[in-house]
Amino acid sequence: MTLATSPALVEVPEGTSINTILADRVARSGDEALIERRETPNGPWTAVSARQFEDEVLAVARGLVARGVGAGDRVAIMARTRYEWTLIDFAIWAAGAVAVPVYETSSAEQVQWILSDADVRLVVVESAAHAETVRSVRASLPTLEDILLIDDDAVLDLRKAGTNLSAGIVADRRDAVRRDDLATIIYTSGSTGRPKGVELTHGNFAHLAMNAAVGIPELLQAENARTLLFLPLAHVFARFVEVATIAGDAVLGHAPDIKNLVADLGSFRPTYLLAVPRVFEKVYNSAEQKASSGLKAKIFAWSARVAEDWSRAMDVPEGPGRALRTKHTIADKLVFSKLKATMGGQLTWAVSGGAPLGERLGHFFRGACVTILEGYGLTESTAPTAVNRPGQIVIGSVGPAFFGTDISIADDGEVLLRGPHIFRGYRNEPQLTDEAFAGGWFRTGDLGRLDEHGHLHITGRKKEIIVTAGGKNVAPAVLEDRMRAHPIVSQVVAVGDQRPFIGALVTLDAEMLPGWCAANGLPQLSVAEARVHPKVLAELDKAVAHANEAVSKAESIRKIMVLDIDFTEANGYLTPSIKVKRSKVLVDFASTVDALYAPVPQTRATAAR
Repeated sequence: MTLATSPALVEVPEGTSINTILADRVARSGDEALIERRETPNGPWTAVSARQFEDEVLAVARGLVARGVGAGDRVAIMARTRYEWTLIDFAIWAAGAVAVPVYETSSAEQVQWILSDADVRLVVVESAAHAETVRSVRASLPTLEDILLIDDDAVLDLRKAGTNLSAGIVADRRDAVRRDDLATIIYTSGSTGRPKGVELTHGNFAHLAMNAAVGIPELLQAENARTLLFLPLAHVFARFVEVATIAGDAVLGHAPDIKNLVADLGSFRPTYLLAVPRVFEKVYNSAEQKASSGLKAKIFAWSARVAEDWSRAMDVPEGPGRALRTKHTIADKLVFSKLKATMGGQLTWAVSGGAPLGERLGHFFRGACVTILEGYGLTESTAPTAVNRPGQIVIGSVGPAFFGTDISIADDGEVLLRGPHIFRGYRNEPQLTDEAFAGGWFRTGDLGRLDEHGHLHITGRKKEIIVTAGGKNVAPAVLEDRMRAHPIVSQVVAVGDQRPFIGALVTLDAEMLPGWCAANGLPQLSVAEARVHPKVLAELDKAVAHANEAVSKAESIRKIMVLDIDFTEANGYLTPSIKVKRSKVLVDFASTVDALYAPVPQTRATAAR
């Protein structure tokens, strides 16, 4: 199959915008909770009704207009995932302006590029540190007029600034916004070069959000539906869910500090979540590590097998048999119920995107406690363009085409997309925009296939294909993803372009290492010690063997180099969305790669600086 299509369930009229989505929710929900927020990190969750939220949005929007923000002007937000981000986001849209998100971890150079390229007029930041980052490059930002700090009562100041402004002015601005008007400029995370400004319209968001509310009611319209956002709202995935939650009937919460996530999940008790695969890997590995030895380890391993058997049985007409149901009940009491409790106790669904989840995790979580709907999308597609849905799940795929989407596979395997959710172009880059489309189809740059069910499987990225000296084309993603499944592995970068075989650079997970060492009878090892320890290297050999099971011998990893650092956002090797900057790694570790292929006696696992 080379073409798959899914009809839209909701057509978006020309007068629709994100503003009308909020207005419709207010009409439906009125004084019922729309958002729950915390005034202090460990304080109680306080309900904000739909009507209260709209009133606050309009008050802040009046403040923006009073400060001179005009229709179509760009206003940037640089903050963690918190209530004020969503409030200011909707206030910007109500004022007829364009929101420009900035990751709160961005460097001064990145901030300068985004604010200058977008011609930002006003920036709202969270903290004094963020403000200082902006001030350090302000001399090169001629259109920037002011910097407002959330921690210094920016919201209150905006409300005060708009007190004397007629409410009708903002109402006219809000009502004038149309489907095809620009809503936001989201800058790609820059894993392959300088970030590009992706221009997304109100219609792009409205199409996805309104169709999701109707097409996936199990998440967005179920009784007591609620979700806790913890991924950065600067990312399109979280931004889509922000809008889709309001398009449905769910309650939205925010968790600004990932270190407090377990406690926040326990107190907020979401029914659905969105996350990247690394989050689910951490949950699984932590649970496995807690049961790391003796009887507990055997119980966890047995329960994990039961979970997978249960999940696979759900894919056959007869379903789980009596013996499996009995095993599942026991495993639930011993393991699954505890795991679910760590995620709040009410979690039924999760949506995973950003990278491949892997069949192991997909089957485990569905069989254990929560069904993960793996999906696929890009900033240019306003997030989801394919997603598994309740009742239409093929684990290992990223699902069928989203409602109103066409997916085609080009002759060279590239995934092509078409639909109302596709962006209108790259800011200030008409040539790049033209190159991104072919015959009306958006060229994703990803490689994939469509199975007999019309489900999409992503197999790699065109720019990352490795061509060995023997002419073998190798997609590194499957090897890297399978190796990362090991608890002590953090990141993997496969190498081998124009080399005699495939190798890999591997980093260790410093958080998981202590528990693994304890479970394996080793003293506490630092990363520097672990990378040369025979038992660790032997364990990494097993991870390599597991990865190689998925590919042919010519595509298999023959040798790895274990680095003495991890790839992080702080050291510049990860994007804020946790993607490895492959090109930077290959440049900075060129000598390490050369050493991997040096003609010396080799073992399969070797430590390297």
